[in-house]
Amino acid sequence: MADDEEKKRKQAEIERKRAEVRARMEEASKAKKAKKGFMTPERKKKLRLLLRKKAAEELKKEQERKAAERRRIIEERCGKPKLIDDANEGQLKKIVKDYYDRMYICEEQKWDLEREVRKRDWEIADLNSQVNDLRGKFVKPTLKKVSKYENKFAKLQKKAAEFNFRNQLKVVKKKEFTLEEEDKEKKPDWSKKGEEKKVQEAEA
Repeated sequence: MADDEEKKRKQAEIERKRAEVRARMEEASKAKKAKKGFMTPERKKKLRLLLRKKAAEELKKEQERKAAERRRIIEERCGKPKLIDDANEGQLKKIVKDYYDRMYICEEQKWDLEREVRKRDWEIADLNSQVNDLRGKFVKPTLKKVSKYENKFAKLQKKAAEFNFRNQLKVVKKKEFTLEEEDKEKKPDWSKKGEEKKVQEAEA
């Protein structure tokens, strides 16, 4: 009897714990659903649209700010446009001289700035090389493109120079060709007759 009561009590305890676990899991799932349900697809779409509008407005403001800055710098460097319609010759000369002086100053400033930029670039490159030397990293030099057949041709030429072609040639006697050369040097008979006539005419 006591064993049956003990079993029933244990069973009831197990059931109670299972019910508690189930309740906790249901609460957790409800909480998750509630969190997921906050960001619905419609709300996401609206949020994206708002972000795009905001970004477009910021971009427009940035462009306007840059344009205003550009206009300000142009006015500062070039000055306001002069009225040349009603100006006489003296005023026109003065306006041209002012523009020339301003252009001269601008060119001078441009040259100074370019020189400064080149100097800074050189200093940056120098510092980079020093840092790489300290770290032990070396910049790989740019390699020249070389034909892969060039070395093969050079080796073949070297072998050809080393190889003596005269050993392969036949030995020819010089006397074989002497008769033909002598015949070539001899003049034909008819040319001799012409020379004899010339001699006789000269004597007469």
